[in-house]
Amino acid sequence: MAKRRRTNGNKSVAAKVTRLQRQLTAWLWGALVMVVLYFVGRYVVTDVYSANRAKRDSAEIARLEEVKFPATTDNMKIVYKGFTVYFNSRHHVPNCVIYELTGAETEGEYPRYKNFLTDEQVAGCANPWDYTHSGYTRGHMAPAADMKWDREAMKESFYMTNICPQKTALNSGGWNKLENKVRDWARRDSAIIVATGPILSDNMPTIGESRVAVPEHFYKVVFAPYASPERAIAFIYPNGSCKGNVSKYAVTVDEVERLTGIDFFSSLDDDTEEQIESHINLLQWETQK
Repeated sequence: MAKRRRTNGNKSVAAKVTRLQRQLTAWLWGALVMVVLYFVGRYVVTDVYSANRAKRDSAEIARLEEVKFPATTDNMKIVYKGFTVYFNSRHHVPNCVIYELTGAETEGEYPRYKNFLTDEQVAGCANPWDYTHSGYTRGHMAPAADMKWDREAMKESFYMTNICPQKTALNSGGWNKLENKVRDWARRDSAIIVATGPILSDNMPTIGESRVAVPEHFYKVVFAPYASPERAIAFIYPNGSCKGNVSKYAVTVDEVERLTGIDFFSSLDDDTEEQIESHINLLQWETQK
């Protein structure tokens, strides 16, 4: 009888273990299903939110990219896929290049385009060979590295409508450092508006058969519309060697407007425009690098 009791006990223990295994398996499957549903739901909600945000903000972003110029400025608006050019056919360079740069766009993988191109649709567009043996590089206003999210946008960044004569010391030095910093801000602040161009003046030297104007200075204006609070900063760089960190060249947006006659971000309400354009807080922008 003792042996029989031990046998029944073994069967009872085995049955309990089997039930526990089944319960554990059921629980694990249930937990797995819940995790899958959570992430699928989160993805769908995020995707829908992103689409709604894009719809809600697209008109506002388009207004922010509208730039006003003095009535006497030679100016032609050209809308490319990744940026808008306000082109000066008299000087054969852009007055301003402006675009929204998102954090996601800075992570694009399209390779750098290899050739500079004349935009045959634009009167006064310079030719790539105007720069040959001139002592100046073909300096992008909308950087190619900001357009690597799309093949067409990358190619269009090599149109000469997006190019200005820059000294090598600027193009590969301080200006390159500033462009890298701008991409950091796009990743940090979700998205930013970037406006870039030359500060044009009378009696500028020229290069090439097209007589492309050579500016003495360049500006870059950056507005973070999704930051809290909204903020803007601008920079003016001489066309030459620029040592030191970017804070050395920081100015207010008002200062760029004063020097160029351009009106940025006029679609904002007056109080917001006044605040962001007349003040800068270098600590907010982490410019000490």
